[in-house]
Amino acid sequence: MGIRLPMIYAKQILHRVLSTTVAADVPKGHFAVYVGEAKKRRFVVPISYLKHPSFQNLLSQAEEEFGFDHPMGSLTIPCREEAFVNITCSLNCC
Repeated sequence: MGIRLPMIYAKQILHRVLSTTVAADVPKGHFAVYVGEAKKRRFVVPISYLKHPSFQNLLSQAEEEFGFDHPMGSLTIPCREEAFVNITCSLNCC
């Protein structure tokens, strides 16, 4: 069960993501996130993921841990890479 984010909150996240993502290597309609606990790995994911409750849960975790001013300057999700891959693979199936 996921938590639905208000549209305004989702727009703030999207604005933050797009303003920190290097556009040269990210296709249109996608954004970059860093995932991992100790070592961070960069993933490029579709913007459509922002509407899925399971991805919104990951964003809530990121906000709780880092707020919106993370030292890496990009959206960082504090979970294991395996968990992130499992969640994003399930989003691709829908």
